[in-house]
Amino acid sequence: MSDAPTSSSALSDSAFLRAARGEAVPHTPVWYMRQAGRSLPEYLAVREGIGMLESCMRPDLVVEITMQPVRRYGVDAAIFFSDIVLPLKAVGVDLDIKPGVGPVVADPVRTLADVEAIPDLTPEHVPFITEAVQGLVGELGGTPLIGFAGAPFTVASYLVEGGPSKDHARTKAMMFGAPDVWDALMRKIAGIAAAYLDVQVAAGASAVQLFDSWAGALTRADYRAHVMPHSARVLEQIGTTGVPRIHFGVGTGEILDLMGEAGADVVGVDWRVPLAAGIERVGGRAVQGNLDPTLVFAPTEVMLDRAREILGAGRAAPGHIFNLGHGVIPSTDPDQLARLTDFVHEHSQTP
Repeated sequence: MSDAPTSSSALSDSAFLRAARGEAVPHTPVWYMRQAGRSLPEYLAVREGIGMLESCMRPDLVVEITMQPVRRYGVDAAIFFSDIVLPLKAVGVDLDIKPGVGPVVADPVRTLADVEAIPDLTPEHVPFITEAVQGLVGELGGTPLIGFAGAPFTVASYLVEGGPSKDHARTKAMMFGAPDVWDALMRKIAGIAAAYLDVQVAAGASAVQLFDSWAGALTRADYRAHVMPHSARVLEQIGTTGVPRIHFGVGTGEILDLMGEAGADVVGVDWRVPLAAGIERVGGRAVQGNLDPTLVFAPTEVMLDRAREILGAGRAAPGHIFNLGHGVIPSTDPDQLARLTDFVHEHSQTP
């Protein structure tokens, strides 16, 4: 009988999952938000003439796009290629992703009846997700796959505003002026997000990230009262599967502790907060982050000096997963990310 480790044991022992669990690692693991696409020429080639949502619903494309940065960079985890609004599209919400704009909803949610008209998500709505995840797990072997979903507040904002918003005025108007509609909408989206993540984990994803793009627009009090309970519901449900849960938001320095308390095992820290301060705020949890995404446009030595500082700060956390402080910018030079990945691996190796 062979003594070689099985793929499942290699997966469990991966640097990424060890760091997420707060265990000792052979090196600091690294992956990049939005690594699956945008800046890669091979991604642009395979996506040519294919809409974003269509590409997210074709298992062959999802597998290929998710694998591209793993092949190119040798990152420690793959992030499932999807979009924040895909589960809504899957249950029948009339929306599209318009290039240069983002998700646009044909009939924004205004009333309780609008909320009730949105179906709950079941595995039958997303068979293509199960197929894609299973295909990826087969190709990835000992490299973990991170499942992905949008957090209730961010998805609710798209539904209420009808598209991206800078001030979230309609969203907050509903939150403050129609709390019954707001609560119903958040419960609906939390259920959809949890079910969507459940499908990914059941098919083989070994960690998840709940992505709250717009939570930084809220005060602590409003986040705690109107948003945190719903994100907590998603994280609690997926927590029953035993996979590590990453919770990330943009501009969320003032609520990092609350995002951790919502049920995260790993709290993502964006680049605005020094990682040392982020580690202190999240209270004994692992952290992810947090190089400014624009530093990949700086001279290589400047980028690597800043990465060295982040790696040093990350040693104070129970676990540290190196990442950018937000997603890869589309005009990023892939070769710079390759240099950054190699540096993180080499500089953080433990004796």
